[in-house]
Amino acid sequence: MLNIALITNHPPPFRIPIYERIAKIPDVNLHLIFCSRREPNRQWKLPPLNFKHTFLRERFVTRGDNFIHNNFDVISSLRSIAPDVIVTTGFNPTYLYAFAYAVARGVPHVPMTDGTDVSEEALSTWHKAVRRLVYARSRAFIAASHGGLKLYESYGVSPERCFLSCLCIDNDAYKASESHVEKRFDFIFCGRIVEDKNPLFALDVAHDVSLRLGRKVSILFVGHGEQEDEVKAEAASRSETLHVEFNGFASQEELPALYRSACIFLFPTRRDVWGVVANEACAAGLPIIVSPFAGVIDELVIDGQNGFVCELDVAAWSERATMLLTHPDVMASFAQRSLALVDKYTFDHAAAGVVDACRLAVRSGGSAHYNAKIGRKAG
Repeated sequence: MLNIALITNHPPPFRIPIYERIAKIPDVNLHLIFCSRREPNRQWKLPPLNFKHTFLRERFVTRGDNFIHNNFDVISSLRSIAPDVIVTTGFNPTYLYAFAYAVARGVPHVPMTDGTDVSEEALSTWHKAVRRLVYARSRAFIAASHGGLKLYESYGVSPERCFLSCLCIDNDAYKASESHVEKRFDFIFCGRIVEDKNPLFALDVAHDVSLRLGRKVSILFVGHGEQEDEVKAEAASRSETLHVEFNGFASQEELPALYRSACIFLFPTRRDVWGVVANEACAAGLPIIVSPFAGVIDELVIDGQNGFVCELDVAAWSERATMLLTHPDVMASFAQRSLALVDKYTFDHAAAGVVDACRLAVRSGGSAHYNAKIGRKAG
């Protein structure tokens, strides 16, 4: 039995099915350690957690939109679990405590990241030094994207030790809702309504498309955030060109129909290491216009195939959006390509990446605890 401890910040809904799949593998014993039940800027409603898990005593400090977890009780949790391999998902103090435990006990360590070579390019010398230290003592590596694989490569990690565990959603839930949904909106924006997600830019694009088409354009905003009042005020000032609706927060069950009610997904983020909203839009069969600052580009969103990758220039976005809205054949082709591309981003694929990395870590690095168990069996 391979005993895996995986430490992460909190349980997002799109990760829970991955953990459940790992927990069902016959020769794997998975134990999740969460730093927090839910970070303050999330409104997720969690289903039952059908796998072994521990919630640490919640301790974190806030830095902008980031939460720096500092749960020293991760050490006592690891002692009780006695894992054969330890997976950490970041570099907050909690994760570094777990890494130190792994080194001290001779337990193989596996870092797991959603980051990319681009998203971590501007890190300080100190942050990069910490990563070099951790990576030098790690046995296998898990990335969410090809950008993550490039990140590991930049630190000298050999490709043979790297595994992909994609970010994904329940594609089947979107397929199940493929019955006709009226396209009430030209555009949809889905995500936190905050500056980094750029909702005002989406509003500008919709306004410019209205001027190009000579008709009122509709856009749906799904989500909450600190910029919501500002976006609503701006939308009200453009009532002659725009019909804007604000749905607010949507549950996982509500999302498929909301996406399908729109023609095009606007994703003008200023910073996203991936962008699970793009998985949702693709699974709903939408073309996507995205900024170069999302990790999904060239992997899940391919310029000219299922969407467009554009610099944050309103005229460029509105030109491409207008083309799609006036060429139904191109829109349909992009929609089909979105469905095909997202089809390989599955929970099974993501689970396999984690387990394969852990197996390699134990084989190549050895684990005092795991080897002792094997020795007892052989005896």
